[in-house]
Amino acid sequence: MDSLWIEGGRRLQGEVEVPASKNASLPLLCLSLLTAKPVRFRNLPGVSDIQSMRNLLGSLGVQELEPGLFSAEKLTSVKAGYDIVRKMRASILVLGPLVAREGRAEVSLPGGCAIGERPVDIHLTGLELLGAKIKLEGGYIFAEAKRLKGNHLPLHFPTVTGTINLMMAASLAEGETLISNAAREPEVVEMAEALRQMGVTLEGEGTSNIKIQGRSELNGLDWKIQCDRIQLITYLTAAAITGGDISCRSYRKGTIDAVVSKLREMGCAVTEIGDQVRVQSKLPLKPISIETGPFPEFPTDAQAQFMACLSLADPAAGLSRMRETIFENRFQHVSELGRMGAQIRLRGNLATIRGVPKLSGAAVMASDLRASASLVLAGLAAEGKTQVLRVYHLDRGYEQLEENLNRLGAKVWRAPQ
Repeated sequence: MDSLWIEGGRRLQGEVEVPASKNASLPLLCLSLLTAKPVRFRNLPGVSDIQSMRNLLGSLGVQELEPGLFSAEKLTSVKAGYDIVRKMRASILVLGPLVAREGRAEVSLPGGCAIGERPVDIHLTGLELLGAKIKLEGGYIFAEAKRLKGNHLPLHFPTVTGTINLMMAASLAEGETLISNAAREPEVVEMAEALRQMGVTLEGEGTSNIKIQGRSELNGLDWKIQCDRIQLITYLTAAAITGGDISCRSYRKGTIDAVVSKLREMGCAVTEIGDQVRVQSKLPLKPISIETGPFPEFPTDAQAQFMACLSLADPAAGLSRMRETIFENRFQHVSELGRMGAQIRLRGNLATIRGVPKLSGAAVMASDLRASASLVLAGLAAEGKTQVLRVYHLDRGYEQLEENLNRLGAKVWRAPQ
């Protein structure tokens, strides 16, 4: 198993072409289950979660005729087994399409990053309201319905995967479905745009109420996936923490407004022109307060990266505070940042950060995908060498990270642990 080594203390500058979004790609791939016609994606990201989804779809009978071109003319199974599903929470996204098209599904309860409880009750309640019979047994979800019927689906929390799963299910349901308190994230908007290209009449994406008119069958799809906004944020924070100057291309304006606002609060200059966003940083950063929340609020997936930055904020200007409201166990990177010299105090879902003059390289262990990114960022700014263990977490969501960082002036390499 590899680990990632970083020789810190280098100012990063240059341009990055941000890869396609993992979080958008995973549900979009599940659209192949909804139609017998070919579905093409022109820029799937090369991360391990995408390969896991490919494997899962293949086990259901979806064929990849050539890279990015999928065909599910006839599905051979409706069972998403534990061996694949345990690796990735997004596997739950096959549930809605399978029930909608095949009338039944058997899906193992999902795994993924160990960042707290992420129940699937919203998915199940929504499918029940669409007419599915649900049973939980032996670690599996069993769902059946002759044909789903449109209904009002009030979500008690605006979950992204729940909203998208129910959107896909409703696209083949009989009649109209209204999803209220829907998630508003860019990934939800992109799913709506893709469903519309497949022939679905749909409105309201980007708001809390999405209305869908179901069809008996869907068209194929030819799609280019939007830029990964979390990878984008990671490169922008790499500029912030190293006092650097980084421009990112393939940016979709309006997708990271809360992050842009906080970068400016920290003292960074942020310029948005067309599909480019540029961050110019001057150290030391200013301490700020952040509270995560559903889009358009500050994303939980950027919390760890900003915590790394704030660990080096000017202590003379006060303390930084980070309140996590989405996941109850998403501060596992705090103890590892502490090994590098960060001063962070936890109390429930609130982290109080006193900036330090410098971080020191150390061996640290990644606990989840975004935590691993925060440790890489800390390593970029630290004195000496940092070794990030469990780099497989990083590979789930970051494509060519070392190559891109090295082109920006970093010194990063892989080596066996």
